Amino acid sequence: MNQKIRIGTRGSQLALYQAEKVKATLKDQFPQMEVEIQIIKTKGDKILDVALSKIGDKGLFTKEIENALLDNSVDIAVHSLKDLPTTLPDGLKLGAVLERGEYRDALVSKNGKKLSELGAGDVVATSSLRRQAGLLKIAPHVTIKDIRGNVLTRLQRMEEGYCDAMIMAAAGLQRLGLDHHITEIIDHNDIMPAVSQGIIAIEIRDNDETTQEILNAINHIPTLESAQAERAFLAHLQGGCQVPVGCYSVRRDNEIELHGFVASVDGKLMIKEKASGNIKECHELGVTLAKKLLTLGAKEILDNIRIEKTV
Repeated sequence: MNQKIRIGTRGSQLALYQAEKVKATLKDQFPQMEVEIQIIKTKGDKILDVALSKIGDKGLFTKEIENALLDNSVDIAVHSLKDLPTTLPDGLKLGAVLERGEYRDALVSKNGKKLSELGAGDVVATSSLRRQAGLLKIAPHVTIKDIRGNVLTRLQRMEEGYCDAMIMAAAGLQRLGLDHHITEIIDHNDIMPAVSQGIIAIEIRDNDETTQEILNAINHIPTLESAQAERAFLAHLQGGCQVPVGCYSVRRDNEIELHGFVASVDGKLMIKEKASGNIKECHELGVTLAKKLLTLGAKEILDNIRIEKTV
């Protein structure tokens, strides 16, 4: 295999780790292959002083990389799958995923407090409405602050006094060798993870059969099936970073159990449900779970959030 593969990625340390991971995985399978990494700056990398929920999340961290794919500047794009919109641009598709890492969130606390110990006087930073809603359900008296920037920047801001604690994706900290900053891995029943959290995704042109054949050698099918169920759930809810929606899946042989939630931003209204079925029906299962939540009142919660954002 002598083909050259050009990887498009964001330039943060975590994004580069993920691109390097894909590169190494490809080289393991195809030692003679030349693999090149190209850094592409996205809108989400340029706007750091505005909350994610106020920018609009459609392609925030992916659009410029996808444009490079479409104009043939790169052959594959590597993303955190949770950043990839459930509807991809015409001409692109999800080509492969690597085996999932830790899917839960982590609490990073400057004073060593755990989630159950947070209360009035504690300032907790997060850029996610999902994490905010989950936290306020558990600790309604904490103060929430928005925070943006890469992992190291956020850790530095906490040390400088911006906040007492942060909630972050555990996988990001682990992949950068920053496990020692983790105070607690948060139980998924306390704060439900983001859809597809912990999954590294590879996006390609949908007519690029040669690259797809190469990626088939590194595609982790159990992770892909879980991702398909979770992304179908999110797509049917029409959710994203602008709304507090979370989901995770549990695999048992050929069965998958899918858990999901929708909440108000303040955490006072929260609906949780689950659905299970055969893994071959992963997409249908995601839609089924979304419909359950909508029937139980999630539609009204989501509609109210969207109305508030347009005012």
